[in-house]
Formats: sequence, structure tokens, C-alpha cells
Amino acid sequence: MGAHHGRVPASPGAVRASLAVVVPLALVTLVALVWMWPSGVKAGSGQNMPRFTGEVVGIELTPCPPPVGAAKPDPRTCGQAHVQLTSGLGKGQVVRVELPSGPGSQVFSTGDDVILINAGDSPDGNPYQLSDHDRSNALWLVGLAFVLAVVAFGRWRGLTALVGLAITFVLLLQFLLPAILGGAPPLLAAIVCASAIMLAVLYLTHGFTVTTSVAVVGTLVSLVLTGAFAWAAMEMAHLSGFVDDSALNLNLGYQISTEGLLLASIIIGSLGVLDDVTVTQAVTVAELAHANPASRFRDLYRAGARVGRAHIASVINTIVLAYAGASLPLLLLFTVGRQPLGEVVTGQIVAQEIVRSVAGTIGLIAAVPVTTVLAALARSRGDAAAGRPSEPEPHAAHVH
Repeated sequence: MGAHHGRVPASPGAVRASLAVVVPLALVTLVALVWMWPSGVKAGSGQNMPRFTGEVVGIELTPCPPPVGAAKPDPRTCGQAHVQLTSGLGKGQVVRVELPSGPGSQVFSTGDDVILINAGDSPDGNPYQLSDHDRSNALWLVGLAFVLAVVAFGRWRGLTALVGLAITFVLLLQFLLPAILGGAPPLLAAIVCASAIMLAVLYLTHGFTVTTSVAVVGTLVSLVLTGAFAWAAMEMAHLSGFVDDSALNLNLGYQISTEGLLLASIIIGSLGVLDDVTVTQAVTVAELAHANPASRFRDLYRAGARVGRAHIASVINTIVLAYAGASLPLLLLFTVGRQPLGEVVTGQIVAQEIVRSVAGTIGLIAAVPVTTVLAALARSRGDAAAGRPSEPEPHAAHVH
């Protein structure tokens, strides 16, 4: 009892209001998820070659052929590798394969774990080709380090966050992608997937509380504003979503709307940062109310908004740097091509990223006042919460 002395519980009205929003949202999301769950995905026309794992037990380097053009092959990529198969019917057998020597080819060394493909009949009777490094063990170690760090710092909360992360991957890989490939409208599928992720992850990670419900509602409102602005900006800028061969192949092979796919990617991409902002705002206001149970709505909102503005200022820079880092090779190509800045910015590739960044940023900015207002209404014990006009507090009230 002493541990909770002075903590401000949510008002009964706030509890009823949150249930009135969250329960219908959860029911609609569940029905839509069941209704849209893909029963199968259209198969493509391509065939995957059999893959085998192996270990490089020896390298024989040979002189590289004369270069074609300005690109010179790396001397370490010219020759043959002796690879011992570690999977398949030929496990234990040592095969000789050519080292990949084209532009950008990987460098293989003795002791490397590798992936080979069986390309079928070949003139020399050796069907195996060296494809890639086998990164399974390395990725397992990286994943283990991630899990240990999260659990060591977050403890039980960190464990529930990992479960939420697993749910996110399941929904993305088992629902969203197959649903889009199966012919579902990308925007609708993204909205349903984002809603399911939001409800499952937030409540699982932060508990079934009014604070979490406030974050859920704030995230939902911000996502709607993000999607609305992104759609309007795409219409004004005439963005089609055709920026690379992948979009073209999806449109031709699966009749997928590239505009809808772009909108869906904006919504899913914004969700991860939005829930960070909304949870932070909701928890901040709740802790402010706990620190001063006599706080009025105005006090909680102003204090929470100050925290939110500082958070948004850092998050905006994070978003810009994230997009710049992901697009660094493209930006380098533009620099090498010496294209005028105006042409680069107004081209569809860069314009699409600008719209994506701006839409996500506007959603983040909207999330702060929306979530802070809801959290302050749920926690305040001043005149505003009681429905009476707010009056200035005596200066002495701020001593505590």
C-alpha cells in the first residue's frame, strides 16, 4: 500500500472512455485479420536451385584475365576453391568450384562457411557453384547478444518486448506480405496489420492499463493523420511508386498497386517510431501526476508537452539520418553524375523519400499533443478534469 501512496489512478471516466475506443478497435481488427488472412499465395514462375552448405578447405589462385573496361578484378577472386560439403547427399565430399570474379564479387578464404547451389548439368560435369557466405552462425550469435542485452536490462519487461517483436515478425511475414501478394489492397492490409501489431505489442509490453490505452489511441490518431497526409502529398506530387525493377515486377507479375504499396510502407514504417513517442508521452504524464497528485490538466499538459518537444527534436534528426543512411549509395550516384540539385530533389526516387520522411514526421509531431491531452485528461485532478474553469494556482502549491 505504501508503495502506491500518492499515485494518481485514472478517473473512472477515463477508464470507460478508453474501453469504449479500444474494445471496438480490437474487435474490428480481429475480424478484419481473420477475414483477410491469406489462405495461399500465387506461385511465381521462377524455380529455386537447390542450396547446400560447405566449408572452404583450400584456395588455388590463378592470374586474372585482362580487365574489360576500367574495372579490374580483385586478384583474390581469380581461381578455384576446394569446398567440403556439410549438407545434402554428398556430405563430406570435397568439390572444386570457380571463385566468383565479377565486379563486386565476394572474397572467400580457407575456413569460410559458404553456400553452394546446384546449377544442374555443366560442361565440366561439376554442378556446384559458389554462391555466398553462410552467415547462419554469425546471425545466431548477433541475435543471442541482442536477446541477452534486452533481457539483462529490461528483465521481465524486456522479455515481453521480445515476445512482442516475435508477434510483429509473424504478422509481417505470415499476414501482410502474403495478403498483398494474394491480391488484398496494400493500404487496407497495412492498416489491419499495423492495428494488430499496435494492440498486441503495446498491451503485451506495457500491460493492460489506462496509460497503455492512451498510447494506443494516440498512435491510432497519429497513424490516420500520417496516412491522410501521405496520400494527399502523393496525389499532389504525382508519385506512382515505380522507382525500381522490384516495383515494376510486382505490378506486372501480381497486379499489385504500387501507389498502395508506397502508402502501406509509410504506415508500417511510421508505426515503429510513433508508438515510441506515444508511450513516452503517456508514461511521462502519468509519472508527473504521481509526483504531484494535485496537478491540474493545464500543468500536466504543459510539462508533458515540454518533454515531447525535446523528444521530437531528436527523433526528427534520427528519421532524416536513417533515410540518408539507407539511400547513401543512391546519393553517391547522384553526386558522381553531377545532376543539379533541383533535378535530384524533384525526381521520383528522392521525392518519394521526401514524402515518406515528411509524412512520418508530421505524424510524430501530431502524436505529442494528441497523446499528452488524452493522458492529462486521464490523470489530472484539477479543475479541468472536473469540468470547471481552470484558475491560477497559488505559488506555494508548486513548492511540493
